[in-house]
Amino acid sequence: MKELASFMPALSRVQMLVLDVDGVLTDGRLYYGARGESLKVFHVRDGHGIKEVAAAGITVAIISGRKSAAVTRRARELGIRHVIQGATDKLASLTKLTTARSLSFDQCACVGDDTPDAPVLRVAGVAIAVADGHRDALAVADLVTSRPGGSGAVREVCDWLLDARRRRA
Repeated sequence: MKELASFMPALSRVQMLVLDVDGVLTDGRLYYGARGESLKVFHVRDGHGIKEVAAAGITVAIISGRKSAAVTRRARELGIRHVIQGATDKLASLTKLTTARSLSFDQCACVGDDTPDAPVLRVAGVAIAVADGHRDALAVADLVTSRPGGSGAVREVCDWLLDARRRRA
């Protein structure tokens, strides 16, 4: 991993934070109830960080390969309006989001944990993998969180973004 300090200028230019769900906002495990419903566990500190970066003017988006009512609900609770679920091509989804927001990939910080996230991480202005990410995500990441997915990794990234903005001001 490269030094965080060397990425502060790039972090200060971020206009959109793009998050994967399973393995980033959650610990990657899938829980099924007795009636077959899928359950996900989200970390409250991640949610608080997301609200803080949104309040600072950074758009937050979710691109997930799976579809889940729990993700829809959590995104609504956090005020995340840009949610793409069931994405089979995450790079195409990112392109759609950046085009709609008139942003470049360089203005995005993307957080992922596994092989399907690697194409998005490769083009992001700041590519971030969670500490317990798969080697394919870790290999293309500029930065790696100290926290694993679902355990405050997103909050850590949000703090980096907010610190970078404060240093720029």
